[in-house]
Amino acid sequence: METRSVVVDTSVLIEYLRAKDKTKTTLQRLPDHFQIFISAITLYELLMGGRNHEKWNEVRRLIEDIPVLPFDHDVAEQAARIYHQLKKLNRLIEFRDLFIAATALAREMPVLTLNRKDFSRIKNLELVE
Repeated sequence: METRSVVVDTSVLIEYLRAKDKTKTTLQRLPDHFQIFISAITLYELLMGGRNHEKWNEVRRLIEDIPVLPFDHDVAEQAARIYHQLKKLNRLIEFRDLFIAATALAREMPVLTLNRKDFSRIKNLELVE
């Protein structure tokens, strides 16, 4: 099967970090043909949540081999478009989720998230089951 890229949302990584049995997590159940990426926003959220040295190191170990997609000009433009679309519909979502979605759309990649309710509001954003 052909390798597919996917942007993994913070919620999936938090589930993994908190799980006692990692094999039952969404991240571990993701088929092998997916190459995972995270957005710079997800990196920020994970590091922000690392309240002590031990947690910080746990996050660093988890993400050390995961490529981080930058918040660049294309992502900023995509985020502004999403913002205006959702605002017009009175369906805004949390800005960090909007930035993660914009990162995926700017790179034409789907998103793996546990927060389907909010991400599904975004037009043309593919969500991985």
